[in-house]
Amino acid sequence: MRRRHPVKVLELLVLLLLVLGIRAAHAQALGAIEGTVTSGGAALSGVTVTASCGASVRRTTQTDGAGAFRIEALPLGKCRVTAALPGFTGASAQVQVLAGGAAKLKLALAAVKVGEDKPAVAPGKKGDAKAEAGAVAVPAERVRALPSTKSRKPMPTSQGYYAGKRGSLGLPQPAGGPLVQVEPGAHDTEAYARIDDNPFRQVSTAPLSTFAADVDTASYSNLRRFLRQGRVPPKDALRVEELINYFSYDYSMPKAGEPFSVTTEVGPSPWAAKHQLVRVGLAAPAIDDRQVPARNLVFLLDVSGSMQDGAKLPLLKQAMNLLVDNLRPQDKVSIAVYAGASGLALAPTSGKDKDQIRQAIFALEAGGSTNGASGIQLAYNIASAHFIKGGINRVILCTDGDFNVGVTSEGELTRLIETERERGVFLTVLGFGMGNLKDATMEKLANRGNGNYAYIDSLMEARKVLVKEAGATLVTVAKDVKLQVEFNPALVAGYRLVGYENRALRDEDFNDDQKDAGDIGAGHTVTALYEIVPAGVEVPGAKGAKAATVDELKYQAKAAPSGAAQSGELMTVKVRYKAPDGKTSKLMSQPVAAQINADKRATSADFRWATAIASMGMLLRDSEHRGNLTWKDVRAMAAGAVGKDVEGYRRQALELIDLAARLKP
Repeated sequence: MRRRHPVKVLELLVLLLLVLGIRAAHAQALGAIEGTVTSGGAALSGVTVTASCGASVRRTTQTDGAGAFRIEALPLGKCRVTAALPGFTGASAQVQVLAGGAAKLKLALAAVKVGEDKPAVAPGKKGDAKAEAGAVAVPAERVRALPSTKSRKPMPTSQGYYAGKRGSLGLPQPAGGPLVQVEPGAHDTEAYARIDDNPFRQVSTAPLSTFAADVDTASYSNLRRFLRQGRVPPKDALRVEELINYFSYDYSMPKAGEPFSVTTEVGPSPWAAKHQLVRVGLAAPAIDDRQVPARNLVFLLDVSGSMQDGAKLPLLKQAMNLLVDNLRPQDKVSIAVYAGASGLALAPTSGKDKDQIRQAIFALEAGGSTNGASGIQLAYNIASAHFIKGGINRVILCTDGDFNVGVTSEGELTRLIETERERGVFLTVLGFGMGNLKDATMEKLANRGNGNYAYIDSLMEARKVLVKEAGATLVTVAKDVKLQVEFNPALVAGYRLVGYENRALRDEDFNDDQKDAGDIGAGHTVTALYEIVPAGVEVPGAKGAKAATVDELKYQAKAAPSGAAQSGELMTVKVRYKAPDGKTSKLMSQPVAAQINADKRATSADFRWATAIASMGMLLRDSEHRGNLTWKDVRAMAAGAVGKDVEGYRRQALELIDLAARLKP
């Protein structure tokens, strides 16, 4: 046997250590950039931040709710950082990346006026400061999908509708570019159901108000999309209760054995001097993510041709990758697609097989026409076949809302969704993109499926819905939750419920356990506002007229107030709900004392914030109940009620109020 020479062995060992040392040094020779993006001192969320380092390294992220960002794994040396957000000028800065820490950077964007012409330049291109400030990143797949250089027709993009110039690539310019004014209906087919504000009701003839505690949040993110594009949203795109409920509120937690708490607060109305507002809030306690049951999630993805835009399928794929990071081994994920014909893109897969799930997401491509009905049937079949008893079983439909080819009747579709709901498989609907959004259909399907409807306008919103709210908040703590308020005629002449127009129930539905209503998940809150007309004050009618009265009955005497009318109670809030697996409802009841905070500053910040957001919605909807409200009033109310704002959503709303004031003075 030949012996190895000890010197050669030593040389090989030294060489190996040298190589490992070089690799370790190379691994450490990376740095990071972190910072914030603001506008007028307020944090901006959802800003696209890109770091370009040399010709080969380019990394992109988005700011969070506090306007913060961090980009890692960057080579040492000079990197150019650009920030872009529709509705604002861009910003660009050069940063020196050093080893052993993160370079700090603060960027500021300025809101632009609609119609201002700001040229777009590629990130990293040297030029004057003004040109670089307008930088916007255009992904390669978006460039390949652009029209020819001769195109001069208005082009729909995720940022708005912009005109291509002769000899240009027709690139979507940042907000403030030459926005093409197109007549409504000429370029898009977005559909919204008509919403008429709730009228005032007289307590003498209608002492009860009943509605389902079923609240989505799609209206707020859709509003944000419109305003950041420099457009005023259609009135019917705004459901005021969804604007209010986008935000979290600091309600007290329930007593032991109760699924949620009931909180009330009374204060003055900012738009009607003689009226009062009552805030009613329900709050379910949050649970630790470790207590979340196993999840059986079936994604039903629209991959039709209408989903090709960068704000649709590409954003959806990014959003799903965020969810993958938070999957556990006990979770199962499936992906069904529909585009002309339905199919299974990913069989039920454990959350531990993250690479397999990511590969399926990466392979998704848009093309073909839409057949949503057959896709939904396939998704429900998968969810039922892999049903987890005691777990979370949900179909998550992701689409721009179009079901225009081969769809069975809407009645059959909703009956299917209701049947599966009774079997324990709920439906969540996520809307994407612009120009084709079928808001009315999507909201209706989510309501029928005991799920939620959200609109995804950015990666930030995707993280909120698919990461933060796809865990504990999918755990139902109470189902078929209904509210009924009885007003005291001795103290209240009239009232109106702010929003909830399409959540209204008949008074007799409150005690009917066969009537479907809303669900409340762990950590969820539900907020409602009532505008109260005190006794002795005239109840407004339609368009400022006197409220219509009802003739006295011929065969019955008018009901007389009971002794409880002298109790000093303004009203009583009753709530009916069922346990998640229950068939019979339980009743909670809470009186509301008649106390008036003459000074609005005596009310809580949450009360004033909900009031400010309701006011914003009323102005944008041209509500006949808005009184003498001005944008200055709304801005002042909101600015004084931001509070702790841990997630940064309230500060972001101040930015939207400013945009709305400029677009709709």
